[in-house]
Formats: sequence, C-alpha cells, structure tokens
Amino acid sequence: MSPINPPPNPFGNAFSAAGSGFIRGGLGAYGEKILGSSSEYVQSNISRYFSDPQYYFQVNDHYVRNKLKVVLLPFLHRGHWTRISEPVGGRLSYKPPIYDINAPDLYIPFMAFGTYVVLTGLSLGLRGRFSPEALNLLFIKGMLGWFLQVSLLKVSLFSLGSAEAPFLDIVAYAGYMFTGLSLAVLGRILWSFTYYILMPWTCLNTGIFLVKTMKRVLFAEARCYDSSRHHYLLLFIAMVQLPLFIWLGNVSIRWLF
Repeated sequence: MSPINPPPNPFGNAFSAAGSGFIRGGLGAYGEKILGSSSEYVQSNISRYFSDPQYYFQVNDHYVRNKLKVVLLPFLHRGHWTRISEPVGGRLSYKPPIYDINAPDLYIPFMAFGTYVVLTGLSLGLRGRFSPEALNLLFIKGMLGWFLQVSLLKVSLFSLGSAEAPFLDIVAYAGYMFTGLSLAVLGRILWSFTYYILMPWTCLNTGIFLVKTMKRVLFAEARCYDSSRHHYLLLFIAMVQLPLFIWLGNVSIRWLF
C-alpha cells in the first residue's frame, strides 16, 4: 500500500515551479504581442478608413463661407484642388478644414441636411400638407439619398481599385449636395418659378464639384488613376446627380414623385 503522506520531492517542485513560470511568462509575452499587434492593426485601419471625427468639425466662419462658394460655384475656384499635407508622427497627414479649403468637413453637410429637412417641411406646410409623419418621411428620404450618393462614390472608387479613401471623407463629399438642394427648395418657397432654374443650376455645380474632387482623390490621394476609364466614371457620377436631385427636390410625401 502507498503511504498516506508521501515525502516531498524538492526536485519535482523546483521543476514544476520553473515550468509554470516559463509557461506563464511565455504565454504572457506572446499574448501581449498578439494583443498589441491586433490593437495596432485595428487602430491603423480605423484611422485609415474612418479617420478622427473631430477632424471634420474644425471649421470657422471664414472656412464655411469659402467652402460654400467652392461647392455652389466650383468654376469660380481659381486655386488648386489638392489638399495640404503635413508630417504628423512620422507620417504625412492632411491639415484640418480650418487651414485647408479643399479638406472635407461634416459641419456643412449636416447643417445643409438639417436645412433641407426644415425647408421641405415648410414647403409642405405652406401647401397645407404638413404632418409629423410627412416630415419623418422626408427625413428618411433625405438620409436614403445621402446613402445612395455615398454608395455611388464608394463603388466608383472601388471599381478603379482605389477604395482607400477614408469613409468619412466620402460621407462629407456626398453630403455637400444638400447645399444646392436647400437653395433650390428655398427658391420654390419664395417663388415657385425659380425652382426650375435653381434645380438644374445647382445640380450642374454639384456635378462639377464632385468631378473635381473625385479626380483629385483618384490621382493625388488614392494614387490610382486609370486614364482609360476615369473619364467615363467621372461623367457617370456627374450624370447621376440629375435624377438624384429631381427625386430629392420633389417635396412630396410620396417616395417616387
């Protein structure tokens, strides 16, 4: 029979303690390496595709005035369309909108979208068709139009193998269309005849702005510029603005027309 209390084995305890310490130390170092690399990978991809949201709200009155001029009257923009870069943390980064008129921002798109919803609700109210449900439908319709514009720009860039532009940049570029839409809806409220002048005019200017911007993204930022296809792509982006503007500019509780 085996003894009830076997004598202690100092060598076994020493080896087991050393083995457990080795395992704990090795697994700990390996785990920290894995977690550290995964954290760096996630952070690099987040900063690569989404950037810092605070970056897009660094604006002032001077920037907003000049940016509205560029969006609504892009053919009068005499300067270059290239964004200004600066070294930050050992790598190149772009200056915020307050220092660069060509930088995208989310302040103007969000304010323009809110203005668009308010003006469409006011237009319905002047015709005696306003209701909270109708305003909710117009809000959803505007968000759907914004989503379609983002999808159009993102798919267009992806088709040329240059889908590395930050996602919030694309959201900002797509949201600038609500500045022209707000102006057109305001014209319909003040004098209905001006709507048929402002709508194609703002649509044309938005198309020019997007063509200039997407050309810069393809050539300068994404560093992928296929001269055999980019002209057709940019022309397609400009042509799609007309049906999108007509659909969003039609202030109605119906989804289509």
